Amino acid sequence: MSRTVATASEFVRVEIDSSIATIRVDRPKMNPLSTQIQDALGEAAGIVSADDEVAAVVLYGGEKVFAAGADIKEMETMSYTDMVQRAPLIQAAFSRVARIPKPTVAAIEGYALGAGCELAMCCDFRVAASDARLGQPEILLGVIPGAGGTQRLARLVGASRAKDLVFTGRMVDAEEAERIGLVDEVSEPGGAHAAAVERVQRYVHGPAFALRAAKEAIDRGLDNDLETGLAIEAMQFAGVFATKDRQIGMTSFVKDGPGKAEFEGR
Repeated sequence: MSRTVATASEFVRVEIDSSIATIRVDRPKMNPLSTQIQDALGEAAGIVSADDEVAAVVLYGGEKVFAAGADIKEMETMSYTDMVQRAPLIQAAFSRVARIPKPTVAAIEGYALGAGCELAMCCDFRVAASDARLGQPEILLGVIPGAGGTQRLARLVGASRAKDLVFTGRMVDAEEAERIGLVDEVSEPGGAHAAAVERVQRYVHGPAFALRAAKEAIDRGLDNDLETGLAIEAMQFAGVFATKDRQIGMTSFVKDGPGKAEFEGR
């Protein structure tokens, strides 16, 4: 059974179908990410994080464009002091997307540029249509990425490739994006959402708390040195021994072999 959950913005909604939530950005015609939409994305992230029915999340901008960037008309009039106040709020909203404690995937059709690319990089995975274009063109406006682009891009593709994309502002097609690690899968045009749903379908009946622990261990570990990362992993590893799914999984393995456990998500 599918249902729609309203958010704070008329341009962002959450749709839940068979335990997979789609956070849908819908602001014609290029989905510019205004401050209103940025805040609503943070709220949507909170909604899907708290909903026990939701096992995985797809971030989607529709069949024509993922998001072509921030709302430049809105930013054009903003001063230095305006942005000193606003920049942390942008990053906080996107970080809420990145911290959704469930598997997430961006389904990219058309353009994912600037803040749109930064938003896609907040997800665990990215599926792009073969005719999609991604990039960080902020340098062409005389600025730099400000919603995580200099940090998440470098972590995904390496420092030198990130510098190439940020310094030039050039767009990459889906094929190059997949080759350098910015995209994980390429679909047929119009098929990104279906491919994204298929990618996360495998997690719907998985051990929800173990998936949550694995995501937190990887993400927090990457932000620290190896020794700290190993300590985080050890803590998360021990923690899942308190879950019902750990008992179900190990009992099933001993009795029936691997891959046959029916997890309960608790």
